[in-house]
Amino acid sequence: MLPINLLVELGILSLLLMATRLAALARKLAVTTLVLLALSAFSPLGNLLLYPLESRFPPWDSLRGAPDGIIVLGGSVDTDLSAAHRTPVVTHAADRMLAPAELARRYPNARIVFTGGTSNLIATEAREADYSAPILENLGIPKQRIILERDSRNTWENAIFTKQLVAPKPGERWLLVTSAFHMPRSIGVFREAGFDVEAYPVDWRMGGRDELFAFARKGRDGLEKTDVAMREWIGLLAYRVTGRTRELLPGPAKD
Repeated sequence: MLPINLLVELGILSLLLMATRLAALARKLAVTTLVLLALSAFSPLGNLLLYPLESRFPPWDSLRGAPDGIIVLGGSVDTDLSAAHRTPVVTHAADRMLAPAELARRYPNARIVFTGGTSNLIATEAREADYSAPILENLGIPKQRIILERDSRNTWENAIFTKQLVAPKPGERWLLVTSAFHMPRSIGVFREAGFDVEAYPVDWRMGGRDELFAFARKGRDGLEKTDVAMREWIGLLAYRVTGRTRELLPGPAKD
């Protein structure tokens, strides 16, 4: 359940309880929910939650040499909309698709792997990899260079299935392309899966430390940042508890 959705549902619940003998409790719940929504929409809360995630990994250092492969995590293409309109529909995180195209031109010998199936609870035939491949091709990556992993449903399966698919050799260097806020959890699960990858963060949602205490001008922007950050922190906690990562907030490898 998305954090913002939960607050809305609590607000509706408080209204329903107003007509019962729990009206006093309902009023307190309504006020609390309204305050939390306002904080999520306009306060620096979203920035404060996002910054530790997005700043955890620095930009990739190209001076270290060419990579052997580039792994692109799904999350940009809406499979339901794509299936409905029979064409790829990118709804967010477009940088995840643009970055590998630029990297593929810079490193013509690197293998390009896209990993992403469907996160829908109800199984469908639509797979994000199937709709993402044409986008990568249109951006200039030859079809024969693209390797598709189309069965994963979450970040953990991205790591497990991709490792099985490409069978990385000792000494090979692989880049992992995903949103900056999602990078700590992604690196953590790839490490746990025994696949050593290097972070290539993209799709930042805030400019940097200067925005840490900035108030949102539009409530929608604040809500989106808070929602994205809360979901990621919840995901990090869940993966840590279930043993899919060894740290709550994975960071760069220590030399």
